[in-house]
Amino acid sequence: MGTLDNKVAIVSGSGRGIGREIALKLAREGAKVVVNDLDAEPAKEVVTAIEAAGGSAVACVGSVTDEDFAQRFVDTAVDSFGGLDIIVNNAGYTWDSVVQKMTDEQWDAILDVHLKAPFRILRAAQPVISAAVKAAKDAGEPVPCRKVVNISSIAGLGGNAGQANYSAAKAGITGLTKSLAKEWGRYNVTVNTVAFGLIKTRLTQAPADGGSTIDVAGREIKVGVNPDLLTAMEQMIPLGRAGAPEEAAGAVYLLCTPESNYVSAQTVVCGGGFLM
Repeated sequence: MGTLDNKVAIVSGSGRGIGREIALKLAREGAKVVVNDLDAEPAKEVVTAIEAAGGSAVACVGSVTDEDFAQRFVDTAVDSFGGLDIIVNNAGYTWDSVVQKMTDEQWDAILDVHLKAPFRILRAAQPVISAAVKAAKDAGEPVPCRKVVNISSIAGLGGNAGQANYSAAKAGITGLTKSLAKEWGRYNVTVNTVAFGLIKTRLTQAPADGGSTIDVAGREIKVGVNPDLLTAMEQMIPLGRAGAPEEAAGAVYLLCTPESNYVSAQTVVCGGGFLM
């Protein structure tokens, strides 16, 4: 028996890194999971891993910034598993530059993936949640507590040089979270944010020459942190190290459990004690 038995979860950006670990963790605890990634292969690999462990999952491949994605994501949960109980808005990447060199394209791309996409997913989910709540009330049944966990960053709390776009988007997630917590409290939905500090993923680890890139919609985006800078950053963390993706997933899981049913509109920092 898992703490999330019979719950249905959608997790954006869950083919790799932190999102992958979130999907695996929720599935291990009994949730049926809709896995998303830009690419089919990593999404299907996570689905296969969940099924091999005895869980249930399906893939919804595509970019969260596509105009039709949000509705398709929500519909996949409803069509495959009959409902929607947990929403984790995790997908994202960074595209850094100092403000005088940052283009409109850079600004818009990061705001779209980190703020507009979660807004669209939540908007698409509202009719499903509202209808489920009404049906439960009409049947004289208790309304279960549903969960939204939006992913932010310590950059969204304190800013970060070279990341005006990312910091602004992640700060915006906090406002979105607090507003939705007030709107959706009547549906018995808790809405919270997890703000990550330094977590070891492909976006933060790179060769010393800084040559790693990811492909996003045909754009080659440089990712990674210089090893010397990474070491210096770790020394500023009270726990003395970067976090693992599994630990980041654990923070999200806490806000999906029944034990957090009276926690809403909050931001939990998962950063080893480091605060901007």
